[in-house]
Order: sequence, then C-alpha cells, then structure tokens
Amino acid sequence: MGLKSFKAITPTQRFKSVNDFKEITTTTPLKSLTYGKKRISGRGAGGRVSIWNRGGGHKRRYRIIDFKRNKLNIEGRIVSIEYDPNRSARIALVNYKDGEKRYILAPLGLSVGDIISSGTNIKPSNGNALPLKNIPIGSVIHNIEMQPGRGGQLVRSAGTSAQLVAKEGAYCTIKLPSGEVRLIHQNCYATIGQLSNVEHSNVNIGKAGRTRYLGKRPCVRGVAMNPIDHPLGGGEGKSSGGRHPCTPWGKPTKGYKTRKKNKISNRFIVSRRKK
Repeated sequence: MGLKSFKAITPTQRFKSVNDFKEITTTTPLKSLTYGKKRISGRGAGGRVSIWNRGGGHKRRYRIIDFKRNKLNIEGRIVSIEYDPNRSARIALVNYKDGEKRYILAPLGLSVGDIISSGTNIKPSNGNALPLKNIPIGSVIHNIEMQPGRGGQLVRSAGTSAQLVAKEGAYCTIKLPSGEVRLIHQNCYATIGQLSNVEHSNVNIGKAGRTRYLGKRPCVRGVAMNPIDHPLGGGEGKSSGGRHPCTPWGKPTKGYKTRKKNKISNRFIVSRRKK
C-alpha cells in the first residue's frame, strides 16, 4: 500500500499521485451484493439543487456493506480485498461457514485467507467485531455503533481509528479521530483495528479532470460574482468583499455554529473537538 508518482512529461503529471492498489486482489465485485446507483447530482425530492457543485462523474455500482456485523459466532474467511468507488477505505468480501457472503470495511493488515467473526465471547483481534464492554481498554477500533443494533456510524473513512479510553457504568468513553471524546453505550458493537488505505489523505489530485470524475463540479468564489448573486459580489476592480465570509443568502460561514442546543446527543459529549 503506497502512492505512485509519474514522470513529469506534462504539467499535470508533475504533482499528480495515485494509489498503487497493491492490496487489491480482484477488480470484479460480487454481483449479488451490488446494485446500480442513480446519480442525483445534489438534488432533493423536488428536483431542486440543495447541494451545490455536484454532478457528472463516473458511473458507479453500490456495494452493500455489512455495517451491523450481526452474523454472530459464525466464522468467516476473507475471500478478496476490493476497491469501492463509494468510500475511501477498502472493502473485504467475507465467506461465512454457512455459505453466506458479505462485504465489510477492511481494516489495515487484513489479508486473503484470514478468519474473522463477531460476537460477545470471541478474541479481540484485527477485524473481529465485539460489544464495547468486551473490548480491552486502550484498543484501537472503527465502525462504531451509536445505538445498539443500529450498525456502525462512526469512524468509517480510510486510515481512521478511534480509541477506547475508559469504561464506567453502562457507558464507555471513546476518543474519536477528530479529537472529540464522547460516551457510547457498552452494548454497542465496534470492530477492532485501524481502517485500510491510510495513504488516502496524501493523494494529490493533480488536475481538474480528476475531480470531475468524482462528481465534483467547479466552485465559484462569492467575490467573483455579481452583487445580485452573492453578498460578496460586485465592486470596482478585484474586491475582497468587505465583510465576513457568508453564504449566498447572507448567513455567516467559517466558524458560525449551527448545532442545536437541545440536541439529545450533546449530553454524551465529554470533550468537544473545538476547545
């Protein structure tokens, strides 16, 4: 697992870097665990754009991932490590002893032929899923549930991991990759290990075309617009805006807090990522 750079025979290739994909064992996904993914291009149910600068991009098929890991006390063997266009981490195809196959998020160090399982009375080794109450303090974990049985929602992107810091009563203290420390119920499941593709954050896109492959369209600065289009628009010459950064509708950005004060999950946060 690493990055590959290119001989700079064009200006773009001077800075471009890509994954070497050495850990990938197959390029063809299991058809029964995929389905066609429709591109909605940032539009809501009414057909109106709700998220700007999205559209186009390469055609994708969605891989059905087992975030719940509810195949309890049944061993599974890793059949392949695969690329998933819908997420930054790699995925692994697991063949369980009863014949069922599922995709899971592949942790770092997992390879073809390894045996994994999930349940309460299993060894806390790489790739195994256990309740937090059965995981030793100090362990590195990912794919963490926020509510028992709901499936992993936290720590699912490439190279990330959280740490189990403490246990007290019915709750465990988890330090997340952002630096936030929060309480999670001891019956919630988590998977042991750090997620794969740790070099993902070091990839240099290199050219505008690669961002278009990903379905991202150009983003125009507010100060480059006309006054009718944006509060920062207009002015003689190249204006810097003359006011704090804001949205096209005048709401402040870059530090403006939008979190609701009465949100229930607030009481589970021990320490925020922003001091």
